[in-house]
Amino acid sequence: MSIQIFGLPVSRGVAIGRAVLVASSRVDVPHVFIDTSLIEEEVARLLAARDVVAVEFDTLKRDLPADAPAELAALLDVHQMLLQDEALIGAAADWIRQRHYNAEWAVSAQLEVLARQFDEMEDAYIRERKADLEQVVERLLRSLSRGVPSPVPDASRSGGRDFGGDEPLVLVASDIAPADMLSFKRSVFTGFVTDVGGKTSHTAIVARSMDIPAVVGARQASSLIRQDDTIIIDGDAGLVIVDPSPIVLEEYRFRQRQSELERSRLARLRHTPAVTLDGERIELLANIEMPEDSPVALEAGAVGVGLFRSEFLFMGRADNLPDEEEQYDAYRRAVEAMKGLPVVIRTVDIGADKPLEGLSSSELRHESVLNPALGLRAIRWSLAEPSMFRRQLRALFRAAHHGPVKILIPMLASQREIRQTLDNIAHVKRQLAESGKPYGEVELGAMIEVPAAALTLPVFLRYFDYVSIGTNDLIQYTLAIDRADEAVAHLYDPWHPAVLQLLHSTITQARAAGKGVSVCGEMAGDPAFTELLLAMGLRSFSMHPSQIASVKQRVLRADTRRLAPLVGAVLQSEEPEATCAELFHVGAAAHTQPAQLRA
Repeated sequence: MSIQIFGLPVSRGVAIGRAVLVASSRVDVPHVFIDTSLIEEEVARLLAARDVVAVEFDTLKRDLPADAPAELAALLDVHQMLLQDEALIGAAADWIRQRHYNAEWAVSAQLEVLARQFDEMEDAYIRERKADLEQVVERLLRSLSRGVPSPVPDASRSGGRDFGGDEPLVLVASDIAPADMLSFKRSVFTGFVTDVGGKTSHTAIVARSMDIPAVVGARQASSLIRQDDTIIIDGDAGLVIVDPSPIVLEEYRFRQRQSELERSRLARLRHTPAVTLDGERIELLANIEMPEDSPVALEAGAVGVGLFRSEFLFMGRADNLPDEEEQYDAYRRAVEAMKGLPVVIRTVDIGADKPLEGLSSSELRHESVLNPALGLRAIRWSLAEPSMFRRQLRALFRAAHHGPVKILIPMLASQREIRQTLDNIAHVKRQLAESGKPYGEVELGAMIEVPAAALTLPVFLRYFDYVSIGTNDLIQYTLAIDRADEAVAHLYDPWHPAVLQLLHSTITQARAAGKGVSVCGEMAGDPAFTELLLAMGLRSFSMHPSQIASVKQRVLRADTRRLAPLVGAVLQSEEPEATCAELFHVGAAAHTQPAQLRA
């Protein structure tokens, strides 16, 4: 029977495929795809871990005191039986061979399958044996974590598409850790569904960067969907359909084909200059997470990188954070790959939905956990860890020797933080000069993502060469809404009049001061805001490469001379979205299509 699950639409399009569940566990489970040549080695890891746990159970039973209750020995026998059952180990080995899961993922996936079977048992005693199964699996996972680690797959050999056969796969999880998202970014999945998250949560942002459909905040999705269920992800409506009927399936397949045709049509604009009808040249830049994303940005037609999120170099590293040389190499590769185009690199922005393992003290870890959105994050953490901050700054200045680099400082809110940041930069430049290491000059920018910064912008414009508006956090902090919390995600409103007022004020003041201003948040990549941002005077947009073509289409159809006088009506409206649609979008449809689209 078909099931419909509603969530938040965060990445458009339709995905159809078999469900792959990333199971939650009391033990952290790595999710790695294994190369074909290493499959049997991974199965051997699983069997070796099983044998280790079997010995542990035998030892525990042998060492039971003479007066121990007979039930304890019987319980150990039950655990041993579950451990040796082919329904657990044999099926987990099948997951490894068929889907190329690493052993830990395979065991967790099979636990989900068996747990559901236990839940459906009529006999209460048998149902309660699920807890025994979970204990066995937990011990098995701990054994795997102590043994030989899974080999890291060679993505260049696999091409990311030889896992799980030819059938499309979609990922279903309660939530997806940033480290897993980095692993999955170039893998086989054609869509994502998560129980938690908001429109600008980390999972949503990465899904958009992968240009695949995604629905987040779907609450019970990971409980209702089973391994290998056929599901449809409607990224436009925020709908997930489980076991669709043949008629519904065919309808969505038709929509998929139409979407592919639209993508192909937009791709023809890839290298067309982004110039409005009245001759205004618009800068369309790319947001990237890793150096390997630079070629993707170029291919999408970006004229530079407007936001390199350097924190992704730090994620999943525990106590082994990247040193100066590793960072320098990563930044240099990104700069060189952009072939002389500018690269804006943001200093590490951890916290909220981008937690960083291995903080230098338990006190810092504790403070970040209490309220990560308002705690020790971004520049606050960098200033609290000056050695780490200076290490990153040295790497950035050295990378600037190889091409145009701009440094962007996140979450600044006060003049005190500005001065501390500038003091660290001055210190680093003295260090580099004394060491004789070559380095380049950089433009220095501030992110405007805290209302305090937007409201005291003249102070920032005195110290910085440019500003970049991070709309994701600006909206979050203006409206007092945790954008990663699905319970309040529906209140996250980029059309809120207060948000638009801050945007317009920031753009206007920066332009009047002769300073560069860009928007690097999700609003920049949303075509619904393109005309409004152009009307406000914005000429630099930074977005995920996959969004550039859609925004460029809007730019090519826009006339900024006609749009600019309409801003006041939108800012004064109690319903800005409706007013904007009436004034901008309807008129935009009347414009003649660019020749590149008519061809």
